[in-house]
Amino acid sequence: MGNHPKRRKDKYNPYSIYENDGKYYISFKDGQGVLQQFEIGKELYDTFDEFELKDISYLHKWDKYIEHSQLWESTLNERAFLKPDTIEDIVLKNIETESLHKAISKLPETQKRRLLLYFFDGLTYEQIAKMEGCTKMPVKRSIDVALQKLKKEIKKT
Repeated sequence: MGNHPKRRKDKYNPYSIYENDGKYYISFKDGQGVLQQFEIGKELYDTFDEFELKDISYLHKWDKYIEHSQLWESTLNERAFLKPDTIEDIVLKNIETESLHKAISKLPETQKRRLLLYFFDGLTYEQIAKMEGCTKMPVKRSIDVALQKLKKEIKKT
């Protein structure tokens, strides 16, 4: 055979094209498995060549981007970014949340208010201090003490 760039081909592509001494050919096996070779014009050769390039591009996209395995609910769950919590995880989180709320409810009113503003409302020490008409250090100390009390209370449970 003559010159043709070596290219990956789809297994269902039944033909090959090539050039030899300035002439263009197409070859394929017929229904009886006999190799057939025909001379074709440059325009037809270019058309087949362009088709092969598009086919290679499609094969590349298929390999790289299109799902090849069967999708089942279990395999999708394994690949999920946010995997669903198990029942045990949900129960444990609920128990921890309940313990935290009980511990927060036992704090003095000022500590509770400042802690909630800081952690749940996202305010800074400065913003809380401005709201309460004080400096940021009493707010920081109050929140630090509240956190220490929460840690001790939660360790008890």
